[in-house]
Amino acid sequence: MKLTVIGGWGGYPKADGASSGYLLEHEGFHLLIDCGSGVLAKMQNFFQPEDLDSVIISHYHPDHIADIGVLQHARLIQGFLGKKSDTLPIYGHTLDQQEFAKLTYKNITKGVAYTPEDVLSAGPFQIRFLKTNHPVPCYAMRIEAGGKTLIYTADTSYKEELETFSDKADLLVCECNFYGHQNGKNAGHMTSLDAGTLASKANVKNLLLTHLPHYGEIQKLKEEAARKYNGPISIADYQWSHTF
Repeated sequence: MKLTVIGGWGGYPKADGASSGYLLEHEGFHLLIDCGSGVLAKMQNFFQPEDLDSVIISHYHPDHIADIGVLQHARLIQGFLGKKSDTLPIYGHTLDQQEFAKLTYKNITKGVAYTPEDVLSAGPFQIRFLKTNHPVPCYAMRIEAGGKTLIYTADTSYKEELETFSDKADLLVCECNFYGHQNGKNAGHMTSLDAGTLASKANVKNLLLTHLPHYGEIQKLKEEAARKYNGPISIADYQWSHTF
């Protein structure tokens, strides 16, 4: 598997950036995990929206779905220009029917409901879900392919169930919207210390800090997480990639 960060900002993108969006590749299959603001513009620097094979959405906050509409129009316009694509499946939960309905657009994209209690097959990927602690229904994902495992926490405050869910993952993509001296519980987000603690208790091989705050010194998040976890730690910079 190969993961490439398209956007890692929380809430909204900083200048020339993007909020949540991650491109996961395996055996020629391309899965976009979340599709936040700025993702379509940034992704086109190295990968074209009409070449995606599927998309999966953790929840329906704008910083995770804002570019779904422009993704739909990108594929529509490319069709007019002669590049016909199959209908793109966009996987999402149905706990918000109004937002789920927007995942379907003409014959361009089709919303496909995932059942959180079941394993979802998307191309070569097997995906399991865990409901997170967040103000709206949101799901963390355990994605497996080729004997490797990626965990995407999506948005959540610390939850003990994440420790078992993330057990021995090759890469933990962990939200980190707050610094160590803060408390993200009421907002439904984790701190740098929470991220390091989760990585340590789950015994993961690599930790990627994402859903970053718009203030403070971002590198401090890495330093703080390292107080709890002694493995490799990275910050979700644009086009950061990891093959495993």
